[in-house]
Amino acid sequence: MITDLLVSGAMAVAAGLVGCFAVLRRMTLAADALSHVALPGIGVALALHVHPLFGAVAMLAFGALTVWALENQSRLSTETIIGVVFSIALAVGSLTASGEELVDALFGGAAPLDRIGALVAMAAAVAVSVFIVRQRHRLVVALVSPDLARTARVDPRRLNLLYLQAFALTVALGLRYLGVLLMGSLIIIPAATAKRLSRNLTEMLVLAVVIAVAVTESGTLVAAWLGREPGPVIVILGGAVFLASLARSQ
Repeated sequence: MITDLLVSGAMAVAAGLVGCFAVLRRMTLAADALSHVALPGIGVALALHVHPLFGAVAMLAFGALTVWALENQSRLSTETIIGVVFSIALAVGSLTASGEELVDALFGGAAPLDRIGALVAMAAAVAVSVFIVRQRHRLVVALVSPDLARTARVDPRRLNLLYLQAFALTVALGLRYLGVLLMGSLIIIPAATAKRLSRNLTEMLVLAVVIAVAVTESGTLVAAWLGREPGPVIVILGGAVFLASLARSQ
């Protein structure tokens, strides 16, 4: 349980940070859709008798690269492209996974983590968190004005690719707990709540992390007490925090 709490907490930190820029980029629906890209990778990995996480990571990385490439060539919005990729991925995934395996992929199933798996997950979560914190100002500049970013010696296309890959890795980290359907919710809900309650970017990042960690850890404990999978409980708690934030006057 302690290992689960540590790994899920590190994942939640990454989700809170990544989610802030997904909200600022107006990728709220796209963020949820991108998580579904993992489904075909999970199905193929299961068919090949490989750990499904490897398939999910590979497919998410490929999906992020595809979205980035199409966005630069087609001039369509990120949400539009992710919507197309999501639809194809969901169709392929439904053909490659079935039965109980598909349910676990969609809603998560917290199988025990070995020491190596826990260390790899922690390292990946730390890498994502460090990237977002160190690049936060460049991400904001690239979001506000790509031309201004270039004058500041920031390559918006390269930065966008790195962000999408960080997003994909964060989704992969959370699949064990929340599954394909719910992981996007953990990325978006804490960030959306933080955006409503904060006055600047720093406050938003800190508050999103606090909310994400709080609902993830408490949801994991409550789910263990109830004998349920943690994903739905975590999202319900996150939704309750968001609804409570609506009571705060503007």
